[in-house]
Amino acid sequence: MRAGTAPLGRTADRDFGLLWAGQSLSLFGDQFMTLALPLLAVTVLGASPAQAALLPFALFVPFLPLGLPAGAIVDRLPRRTVMLVCDGVQVLAFGAIWVLAVLGGLTFPVLFALILVSGCAVVFFQVAYTSYLPSLYGEAEALHRGNTRLALSESAAKALGPMAAGPVITALGLVGAIAANMVSFAASLTSLALIRHRETGLEAATPGTAPGSATTPGSGREPGWMRRDIAEGLRFALRHPILRPVLACGTAYVLALSMVETSLVLYCRNILGLSPSWIGVVIGAAAAGYPIGNLLSTRLIRRLGSPRTLVLAASVSVLGIVAMPALGSLGGTPGAIGLVAGSIVHCVGEGAFSPTSLTMRQVLTPASLLGRVGSVQRFLLWGAIALGSLLAAAATALGGLAAAVWIGALGTVLCLPALLQRGIRAAMTSPAEARL
Repeated sequence: MRAGTAPLGRTADRDFGLLWAGQSLSLFGDQFMTLALPLLAVTVLGASPAQAALLPFALFVPFLPLGLPAGAIVDRLPRRTVMLVCDGVQVLAFGAIWVLAVLGGLTFPVLFALILVSGCAVVFFQVAYTSYLPSLYGEAEALHRGNTRLALSESAAKALGPMAAGPVITALGLVGAIAANMVSFAASLTSLALIRHRETGLEAATPGTAPGSATTPGSGREPGWMRRDIAEGLRFALRHPILRPVLACGTAYVLALSMVETSLVLYCRNILGLSPSWIGVVIGAAAAGYPIGNLLSTRLIRRLGSPRTLVLAASVSVLGIVAMPALGSLGGTPGAIGLVAGSIVHCVGEGAFSPTSLTMRQVLTPASLLGRVGSVQRFLLWGAIALGSLLAAAATALGGLAAAVWIGALGTVLCLPALLQRGIRAAMTSPAEARL
């Protein structure tokens, strides 16, 4: 427990409810953009499919140059303030897209630039967002419950958002869907503004101070502070006996999984001969497993403890991923059903792993380092996604789609020895650490 860092009782629950409601709406609105932005680029702006494919790149590429610096900056500022500013930037960015589209002044370069701005805001928001919840809940069980609920919202958005996007786009048009996303960010901004809790000096402490000391956020910005702050976060994350294997596991897993996900659509089309509707079922089936894993994680932690839950969840996820090409090799409808089954199983494991590892990171990290340790995780995982996509392209060129999927699926097995390092093994046998 983080003594003295969290409000108690109804105040914490009320503030979390506002945070949860605002982010649920925002996550739901984000799913509209998955469909609306490429369609807007191609049908309204006359962009090529290759250009439209650059829009997700514009959204996620800022994690590479900004991921680590964002952690250093966020740890010197009140995290709620950072989230408010980021949501404000999102409202302005998508508001500008909407206005320009209505007036006929939107071009693809302008759209790309505004999505890039949105991506920069996403980097800072995500680092602040995952670092803020411990200031609301000090008890590990309450913290995990909050992480689980937020993960459920993300899972529900992934499952229901694309399904709802079609009718919304039909009813409101592509430009109307952009406006709907802008409104979702405005709702998130409003919910954050209504939160009563304010971080103390401990929760937004200046990096480099002893844990528990109260300092003024943003003070002491001596020359070279960012480099030293980033290095401090890296040292803590990569030397910690429990966090290091969790990060290594996640990086290896995402690297290999990215090869599977990058190749899966064309694998279904070219190898299995599936129709677009079946491909949609296969790709969307993953969302069914996430909420099951999210809900199971709390019960598993109570029975097994967090370290054992992580190992079990990772093992289940790897089993599901390896089963996907194995069952997919049956071909046709049986292969498609096998892919769906494997996808659901792997996402049950991932759905349990994600909130458990997040809670563990929040509990084990000093308040003054939360942003930087979170940014290390974001940097490693998003970097692994980019590298995994390149490896998938190389494997496909050399061995074909089936080879790329098999290499990626078998590669996820490497996350298990990465996780089962000495720190995790010791925590699994220690009664005190097993209940983290």
